[in-house]
Amino acid sequence: MKIFKYPLWILYRIWFYILVIVPIIILFPILVISILKEEWYPYFFKMARLWAKIILIGMGFRWIIKKEQIPEPTKSYMFIANHTSMADIMLMLVTAKNPFVFVGKAELAKFPIFGFFYKRTCILVDRSSEKSRKAVFFRAQKRLNQGLSICIFPEGGVPHEGVILDEFKDGAFRLAISHQIPIIPMTFVDNKNRFSYVFFSGGPGKMRVKVHQFLSTEGMTSKDAKELNEQARTLILEQLLTEYKN
Repeated sequence: MKIFKYPLWILYRIWFYILVIVPIIILFPILVISILKEEWYPYFFKMARLWAKIILIGMGFRWIIKKEQIPEPTKSYMFIANHTSMADIMLMLVTAKNPFVFVGKAELAKFPIFGFFYKRTCILVDRSSEKSRKAVFFRAQKRLNQGLSICIFPEGGVPHEGVILDEFKDGAFRLAISHQIPIIPMTFVDNKNRFSYVFFSGGPGKMRVKVHQFLSTEGMTSKDAKELNEQARTLILEQLLTEYKN
């Protein structure tokens, strides 16, 4: 029976890319204007959240968000989550209302249309370059000074399909400590089942998000990054294991 699903999975993937690109084309003039000045970024962010909702709804995804703590609108944070799906970006945009900037892989800037805005609004990092990784700190500082937040998927990439949660890189935690901003860990429970990087897989359904209690970085130094890393990863891993058992 699975063989009969292959054409549907192909169409489902094509439909995803249509949903990604078409709203950008329609909104292109407004989006371009919104990125002409960095102080206009919050307006771009509002449209990005609309774009994300269009994609999730269009794919038949229904997000369910449970929050243990709510971010203050005027504060900056470090948002982190597990990374298993191309829809993670959209779900993060829907979940976090505080305007934030993604720190993401430079390779994504090569994608047509999407890449045009990605490289102009996100902090790009080439993980193979030490110089690029160091530059992230300075660009993040600039964005934080503008009152924005930062978002990083600390696994540093998408783990193998059989891995529930990969080890976390220290970058997000060092950055949060350096700028003394709270970390907001999130668990994306269903994204791997809904729309993983395995081509022949996925389908409509619920997308549950657990926003955990914030992790304070007050008074911490770079020496505390590893412990903070493990604390955040344990929170997310335990939530994933609990949900999978249920």
